[in-house]
Amino acid sequence: MANFPQFDDNVGVWKLKDVNNAVSGGYWRTLGGSRFVVGGGFAPGYSNVIDFSNVASAGNAADFGDLTLAKGENGCASNFTRAIWFGGNIAADPNTTNIIDYVTFSTTGNAADFGDLGAVATRSTGVSGNAIRVVATEGNADADQLMYFNPTSTGNAVDFGNLSQARNYVAGMTSPTRGVFAGGFSPTLRDTIDFVEIATLGNAIDFGNLVTADRKGMSTSSSTRGVYGGGLSATLTQFLTIASAGNTTDYGDLSSVRIEPATGTNSVRAVFAGGQVPGVSNIMEQFEIPTGGNAVDFGDLSAARYSASGNTNSHGGLNDGYQGTRGANLPYGNIVRFGGIGVGDLAMFNNGAALETLQISTLGNAVNFGTLSANGNGAGVSSNTRAVYHFGSVDNSTMEYVEFQSKGNGADFGDVTVDRQNLGGVASHVRGVLLGGEEPGGSDTMDYITIATIGNATDFGNLTVARGNTAGLGNNTRGICVGGYVSPGYRNEIEYITIANTGNATDFGDMLAVKALSMDGTGGSSTTRGIIYGGYAGSAGNVIEYITFASTGNSTDFGDATANIQSGGASGNGVRGLYAGGTGGSNVKNIDFITIATTANAADFGDLSTENQSINGTSNCHGGLSA
Repeated sequence: MANFPQFDDNVGVWKLKDVNNAVSGGYWRTLGGSRFVVGGGFAPGYSNVIDFSNVASAGNAADFGDLTLAKGENGCASNFTRAIWFGGNIAADPNTTNIIDYVTFSTTGNAADFGDLGAVATRSTGVSGNAIRVVATEGNADADQLMYFNPTSTGNAVDFGNLSQARNYVAGMTSPTRGVFAGGFSPTLRDTIDFVEIATLGNAIDFGNLVTADRKGMSTSSSTRGVYGGGLSATLTQFLTIASAGNTTDYGDLSSVRIEPATGTNSVRAVFAGGQVPGVSNIMEQFEIPTGGNAVDFGDLSAARYSASGNTNSHGGLNDGYQGTRGANLPYGNIVRFGGIGVGDLAMFNNGAALETLQISTLGNAVNFGTLSANGNGAGVSSNTRAVYHFGSVDNSTMEYVEFQSKGNGADFGDVTVDRQNLGGVASHVRGVLLGGEEPGGSDTMDYITIATIGNATDFGNLTVARGNTAGLGNNTRGICVGGYVSPGYRNEIEYITIANTGNATDFGDMLAVKALSMDGTGGSSTTRGIIYGGYAGSAGNVIEYITFASTGNSTDFGDATANIQSGGASGNGVRGLYAGGTGGSNVKNIDFITIATTANAADFGDLSTENQSINGTSNCHGGLSA
């Protein structure tokens, strides 16, 4: 499968299968254009000039029109059709403004009124956003407010939440789903990086740190990578992976120190324009975001200035892809199923704190994806875009998440309602539910999360029997909790919930034998059939059983695993089930597979990188993700 989600253009030769998958998954690039507009600034004296150039081809900027007033240190956001400037420093007293104005990329001319930043007059704002929502910092040194507005309409900005730390001169980066804010000042230089999920309101969360504390630098981004450059004293550029959390990495150098340059990108090429060097500059320079390296000459602005701001109609937040309608009743991530093997095909396992992935429809070993901040005996749930893991500990309530589209480390998601370990998980494309566990005694707790929304879990209801070492199976309607252990013995109960509705579990039937599972089975299910793999009742077993979601009743024999196994992780694409790691006296790294619709023994698929147990499995195309 082509590695398309990491690319930011549509050029080249692609397999139709991969194009279909990209279109269905919503990450086929819809390039809005390559026009870079730069407005305002200080030269000295505030400027209202708007310049434009084409990021794809080097050359000097040309006159576009004028802002509604002369200003510097303003923010600039954009969607596919509009560039929008807001706030800034002006010559009048008081010397900040709350005005928002905009231009249309496809034409040249003067800016028009958009609205206001509510009651806030501001400058030095950091900006992120996608095609339908812009998120910006207030920009005053003692303020932590975040604001947002819809770039497709006109109107005033409203409250979004708060930064993790009050500061101004913040630089913003963006992917289609996440806004990242870096650096700043209050009352000293800051190396802080924090982030928000653009689609949800709430406070920013710690991301990591810049290489050096800085302010008055600027940033830009592709759909996966954010780049920070310039600032008070450094020539270096540095980058981060937006979908993960962590510190920036040195990337290359600008030609000189650049304080408050304007930036723009077509998601492949980054351009830094103007700035103090320390004199006022009109120079524009460029480098390639995928590779980095030292910047080279691009052209010149129409006039030298700094503290201007700019944007494009093809930045990283605008990679929002397919605008059509997905076919009904197909699992997310699968657009065709010829021969039963789906196209959306990513399985993920946590092997200790390490995350490892593989393509489900082929055979082979898992490869590194990133890391979580801890390991434990928890559970994993996933939608077609995001995996969420609870560490599983009686003294750790943390959940972390990663985005399937981009490799990277886990970031904080929120907390479960009750600290516990050895629990199961089920998920639809909207909601994940955590089932039972140990506190250290057996628990009947069920709590749930909305996978697309960062936040703490909410009470769902209770199991019929409190127990740990459970497994979760599910399709997009029903979640199943099977097996487990609570003193004095192992359990054979199967019970079910309706994932979309909160409430207590209901009896479904019984397993063939009493046993503890400790295996997240959601990913190993199809839309019709749930698989119960191995287990433990005094010793590990090799029995595979199945249930049919639409009816209640006892489980049925499916076949045998390749070895006696417990405490592994399950994943799958709704057609093929994968079962990774675990222990049968000693830890293993084997990955087995089955075809879910048939009954037969498992076969060897490949290996994890190391032997381990307490594995959790997720995928972007399991049986709970049908539309």
